[in-house]
Amino acid sequence: MKKLLVANRSEIAVRIFRSASELNLRTVAIYAEEDRFGVHRFKADEAYLVGKGKGPVAAYLDIESIISLAKEKKVDMIHPGYGFLSENAHFARACEDAGIIFVGPSPELLERMGDKVAAKKAADEAGVPTLPATPNPVSKPAEALKWGRKIGFPLIIKAAFGGGGRGMRVVHKEEDLKSMLEEAQGEAERAFGNSAVFLERYVGKAKHLEVQILGDRKGNIVHLHERDCSVQRRYQKVVEVAPSIGLDSKVVNELCQAGVNLANKVGYNNAGTVEFLLDQDTKEWFFIEMNPRIQVEHTVTEQITGIDIVRSQILVVPEFCVRHVKHGFSDLRVFKSDHGVKLS
Repeated sequence: MKKLLVANRSEIAVRIFRSASELNLRTVAIYAEEDRFGVHRFKADEAYLVGKGKGPVAAYLDIESIISLAKEKKVDMIHPGYGFLSENAHFARACEDAGIIFVGPSPELLERMGDKVAAKKAADEAGVPTLPATPNPVSKPAEALKWGRKIGFPLIIKAAFGGGGRGMRVVHKEEDLKSMLEEAQGEAERAFGNSAVFLERYVGKAKHLEVQILGDRKGNIVHLHERDCSVQRRYQKVVEVAPSIGLDSKVVNELCQAGVNLANKVGYNNAGTVEFLLDQDTKEWFFIEMNPRIQVEHTVTEQITGIDIVRSQILVVPEFCVRHVKHGFSDLRVFKSDHGVKLS
């Protein structure tokens, strides 16, 4: 294991380069034509243009070009960062087929947990409470209306594949459902290359809470405590707090345990985040989704734990651990003793 490519750009690429360099890995950047002067290009040991002429977004979604380049440059590992291809099971599988390590969950886990509808089903199976929602993605207005009347208004439309507030619309009235469904589908298609959306009960007065998870491929799962990301604008998190303020310790423990239980149920490996809503009127909490990747706000957890989560993502890759155990822990059993984190 000598060389790591980051299939991303900007801040997260620079962030990953830092941890990779500390582990004595040679770093490789990719960039679209529009990003040829981007900082991340100059922070890596090597940098190459991808997706020429495809635009500043499509270039980073060009799986064939990225894999071809990685093979040509003898890349050992690819880290997807967040956004773009980070939750794309086809990309993770293409890495495997090319003999390149994908730094993240397995393709099977990405398919299951990256699909928000499938993730809700997994939460149900793990005994984790979920909000009333459509059991499958919806595409036609008539189907959406049928489910909308069953779930009740207000409801929220969400992209089934993706995050970051894209492809989301709150629908307060039945007559607005058709137009907002089309808007959400269009935005989801542009952002994630998949227009699938689902409907879910909308909780107007809620705390948005998330639990950071880290797992290895030996069945060990730890949580790195919770974060409160309730302060948002247009479904984008503006303020992230850890640990949460004014939240009952019993609820915190329940959420953290629920996150670990879900991760155990699906056999999760690598870094991920389990997200919940706490209804401030009823005090009930519900699972809403799992992000099977590193998140923008991972640095908040790093601040309170002293744990480099990106470094940990690399260190729990079995092929890397075998040759680089001197640089860190070989699995989460060692991680436990190093950091005092409770294993499931």
